[in-house]
Amino acid sequence: MGRDKTRRLSGSRHLRQRLVLATLTSTGVTIDDIRSGDAAPGLRPYEVSLLRLLDKISDRHTIDLNETGTKLKYMPGVIQGGKGLEHDCGVHRGIGYFLEPLILLGLFAKAPISIRLKGITNDTKDPSVDTFRMTTLHMLKHFGVPLEGLELKIDSRGSPPLGGGEVFLRVPNINSTLTAANWVDEGMVKRIRGVSFSTRVSPQIESRIIYAARGIFNRFIPDVHIFTDHRSGASGGRSPGYGVSLVAETTTGCLLSVDATVSYPSVDEINEESEKPELMSPEDLGVQAASMLLEEVAQGGVVDSTHQVFTQAVSSLQHLIRLSLSANLHLIMHTILLCLMIAQCFFYVVKEA
Repeated sequence: MGRDKTRRLSGSRHLRQRLVLATLTSTGVTIDDIRSGDAAPGLRPYEVSLLRLLDKISDRHTIDLNETGTKLKYMPGVIQGGKGLEHDCGVHRGIGYFLEPLILLGLFAKAPISIRLKGITNDTKDPSVDTFRMTTLHMLKHFGVPLEGLELKIDSRGSPPLGGGEVFLRVPNINSTLTAANWVDEGMVKRIRGVSFSTRVSPQIESRIIYAARGIFNRFIPDVHIFTDHRSGASGGRSPGYGVSLVAETTTGCLLSVDATVSYPSVDEINEESEKPELMSPEDLGVQAASMLLEEVAQGGVVDSTHQVFTQAVSSLQHLIRLSLSANLHLIMHTILLCLMIAQCFFYVVKEA
């Protein structure tokens, strides 16, 4: 008999990453005590939606969830991929929550994936669709993934709490293993790019965001260009909101990104008796976003904190990958522990002088 590769885990933390790594390594997992002590135990709606998404792109897999939703048995099958797929991500989490697993799994599918995702495009919980388009997809080239065939198109935007956004994602299957990477030189920042968006509000808000952000950046670097994307009507979704996504590009091709978004509370945060909160001004948002990006640059590393889990998950699938990460030791060790539990890979962590 072959060795049983099933892993037994506990709790709800990093459920998404656990399922992705389990799928990529063909490792069955049993997860117990999923919020068993909470007033509302079990999986959340967005986690159930993720399981439905895995079901759409996979074949010969099994998903067994008990009545209370506190115990999940998952046995991965074959990542099929497919064309013309659609998935409603709901309004409990942003589309970015679902994009990360789709990209990772799509690269190793039997066929390319093309899928339309509906829901919230920009919120405060998950990376925005702009960050995936401007940063995440381009980051894959360092692991030997060709950019040809990778596409993320924003057809409409949707802000919390009601969403209404829609994006189209195309991921090619690479039909090979990832290449070894020696990605340690972060370089110096040479330019800053970004996109400011607004939905169902005055388009002047975007100009105010950009003006405030440039007031910070122009003290350090002259090459700053932030595009605008105002959406109204059907392409603006169902709720008002605004925000900005910024990317710092270095001389060695590294991309460091941040998101800052303002919107009304999501459906999970709404209290019927509470009044609508006062939203942050566009000027304060621009300053906040610029300061966040400068902090990412100051931390160092070839990827920002948003992408550390993503890049370490990719690293766990290949040998001889050398990365220079920021000084966020807690995040690094947490991700390494996750990869050890599922993929049984090993990391050698060295603190540079």
